[in-house]
Amino acid sequence: MESEVQQTPGIQIKKPKKIIGFILIIICTLLAIYLFMSMYFKNHFYFGTEINSVKVSGKTVEEAEELVMKRLQNYTLSLEGRQGHKERIVGKDIGLKHNSKDEIQKIKDNQKPLAWISAVFSSKNKKSVIKVTFDEKLLEEQIDKLSFFDEKNIIEPVSASIDFKDNSYVIIEEVKGTRIKKETLFSSLKEAILKSETSIDLDEAGCYVSPKYTSKSKEIQQLYNTLNKYIGTKITYTFGETREVLDGATINKWISFDDNFQVSIDENKVRIYVDSLAMKYNTVAKRRSFVTSLGKTITVSGGNYGWSINKPKEVKDIITSIKEGENITREAAFYQRANEFGSYDIGNTYLELDLTKQHIWYYKDGILIAEGDVVTGNISRNYGTPAGVYTLAYKQRNATLRGENYATPVSYWMPFNGNIGLHDAYWRNAFGGEIYKTNGSHGCVNAPPSVAKTIYNNIEAGTPVVCYE
Repeated sequence: MESEVQQTPGIQIKKPKKIIGFILIIICTLLAIYLFMSMYFKNHFYFGTEINSVKVSGKTVEEAEELVMKRLQNYTLSLEGRQGHKERIVGKDIGLKHNSKDEIQKIKDNQKPLAWISAVFSSKNKKSVIKVTFDEKLLEEQIDKLSFFDEKNIIEPVSASIDFKDNSYVIIEEVKGTRIKKETLFSSLKEAILKSETSIDLDEAGCYVSPKYTSKSKEIQQLYNTLNKYIGTKITYTFGETREVLDGATINKWISFDDNFQVSIDENKVRIYVDSLAMKYNTVAKRRSFVTSLGKTITVSGGNYGWSINKPKEVKDIITSIKEGENITREAAFYQRANEFGSYDIGNTYLELDLTKQHIWYYKDGILIAEGDVVTGNISRNYGTPAGVYTLAYKQRNATLRGENYATPVSYWMPFNGNIGLHDAYWRNAFGGEIYKTNGSHGCVNAPPSVAKTIYNNIEAGTPVVCYE
């Protein structure tokens, strides 16, 4: 019985021989294309090949040489300068040439024909530069003719600087200028020509003389910050209820800096400012209006009492504050102080001496503590007690007063004008009147012991002593 092979209706089975044949055809076709292209690239450059920026894709060595030579004959290098200024260097003017055939052949030989497939996906060996030559002396002559070097076209570079405007220091931008560095330009042009470049940006190539300092220079930035720190200083002086403000509007006039960016503060100008404060607020020896115990308004001047600014210290303190950029409120530095600020700085605690009436009063916080007749300096011997407003220097118990021909012990010693002071005079039986004219002291104020004691026990150093005639 014969066996039967059953086939599924609608399904055909391809024969293996047909498939293999189809694959062989494809392989042979690809191999033929590969071999054809390999033969082609044996005498032609890879696609995408450039020599001295000239595209020589698919060209023979002879064709490539012709293109390169043509490009060389027409070579022009464009120079792009600042402010839209342009110039050019023409190859024929500088004797530009090259022996290209051998080098072009070497470039071709480096492109392996059988490796053309990998070359399609690679840029290696596709861009080449062959050596060109030119006359450097001719190039220098062409450079000298460039309008970049015409003095009327040259703007000198200027460094950034600092200026004071609208109550602050500002940076003045640098001027880049248009002066060319000839040696740098020559080197840049030479390099561009050897690479067959067709244009060059002189700014990017660094051909311009640059300003020494720009607005971004560390030195400019540090100077800017220092100066604005200094004028940011604000010192508010308190003289009682009165205020004096020292700030950048004045300080900027005292500040200067040199070419090395060293900032200095003019100490003499600071001193003048402090002098102006002293003229306004110092009261030592100035004329004062004073209402006496007898109700009369008088004017007293002279003496050593009053406000006195310590000018050397204040100058030093101001300079320190400026360098620190401080914003502070404070009093000035004083050699000595008075009881109060203002035109009437005596206050309500003082010792009052009427040289004509030969009478003394002592007030403490406006309350009369003691009063009495006294004997002052001997007028007939020119020992008169001087008028003025003085400061009680100190007080001392059981002191010995010494002079040229005397040594007198006293129980209560209160000096206010050098060796002149108030003290008890136990040896006198009478005080007041006109005793001082012929039998007065050596200049001191002689007081009854009880008066001297009461004053001594209630008075303190620094108390004003008002002496008037």
